[in-house]
This record gives sequence, structure tokens and C-alpha cells, in this order.
Amino acid sequence: MKLYMHPVSMTSRPVSLFIAENKLDCEQEVVDLMKGAHHQEPYASLNPNRLVPMLVDGDFKLTESSAILKYLADKIGSPAYPKDLKQRAKVNEVMDWINSNFYRDWGYGLAYPQLFPHHKRRSDEAHAATIEWGQKNSQNWLKLLNDYWIGPKQYLCGEQITIADYFGAGIVTLGDLIGCDFAPYPNIERWLGNMKKLPSWSGVNQEFYGLRDMIKAQSFVRV
Repeated sequence: MKLYMHPVSMTSRPVSLFIAENKLDCEQEVVDLMKGAHHQEPYASLNPNRLVPMLVDGDFKLTESSAILKYLADKIGSPAYPKDLKQRAKVNEVMDWINSNFYRDWGYGLAYPQLFPHHKRRSDEAHAATIEWGQKNSQNWLKLLNDYWIGPKQYLCGEQITIADYFGAGIVTLGDLIGCDFAPYPNIERWLGNMKKLPSWSGVNQEFYGLRDMIKAQSFVRV
């Protein structure tokens, strides 16, 4: 197997973490997003989405972080993606919620417009309004994540780690890049603390934290 990825990517890191934690035999090739390699050959033809990650397993190609995690977990029979119909449905539910509701405002409304020039809106007014909207909605989603999805549990779906935790932690820690404070959300802090105890966490996230440290002096709108 081969994973095309970038070590700072919010959606690549969950897959890399799952691979590392489960010691899967999977080559990882960096697609240098900062140099636009995802828009260049040969990757642009391999993955017309021109995004990462992408998994290649023989003649089978799979994109989308959530789908890749499910495939890998099923491939090795991991308990992190339960076989029980209802337990699996709950894992799918929270992964879909993070991907479609939370990530929309957290990533594309609040963080990315401040981090990446190609997310800049056409006017300063539109840009500021986008970030303001993202900040307001992100606060609502964080409260829901803290109070409802996590609550008193150790992980998103109970007391055992699932692929939803791998996926969610990669997305939520995006807030580290703009200096978000999770102290008002103690359940989120506890959950992320559990994820950061994984043996492979530090190694997988080394470059991510390097970027965080490099830009920490910048001023960002945050929660």
C-alpha cells in the first residue's frame, strides 16, 4: 500500500496516525502542497481532485480521509471500526458531523482564510465577514462537541478509541495553528489529551507542531 499525503494536512495526519499506531505496511509519499505538487504531474492525473490524502492498494485507489480510515480499519479487522451495526453507525455519524458541519466553519470559515492566501476573499469586508461568521459558528460547534458528542466519555463514541477519534483529532487540532484556547471546553481538552498519549502522536505531528511554532507570533482571530 501507498499513501500520498502531507505531514501538516489536517486530513492526512489522521490516516498517518492510524497507520503508525497499527504498524501497517504502507509507504507514505509526501505531496508537497506548499510547492503546488498536487496540481502537477504525476499526482494531478493520479488524483483529479488534486487533494490529499490518497491511498493506493494494488490497482485500487481511494480518496477522502474518512473513507480511507474505514477501509484500513476494515482491512485489518480493527476494533476501532466496530462490526456491530449500531456501534458502527455511531462512528459514521460523528465522522460525518465533523466533516460536514464542524469542519466547514472551523476550517474554511475561521482558520484557512487566515492561514492561506488562496482562501482570501475578494474584498477586505468580505474576508472579515467570513472570519467573523466562522468564529461565531465555531464557538457553537465547539460547545456541541464538548457537551454532546464527548460529554463525560473518554472518546467520541464511548470509552474505547475509534477511527472517529483519529479523524476528529486531526481536524480539531487545526485550532492550534491559530492559537485557539480549548480551556473553556474541558471535555475537548480531556479527549485531545487522550489522543496525544498515543505512542505515535508526537512523531506523526512533528511537522505540524513545527508550523504552529513558526507562526505563533502572528495575530489571528481565534476562539
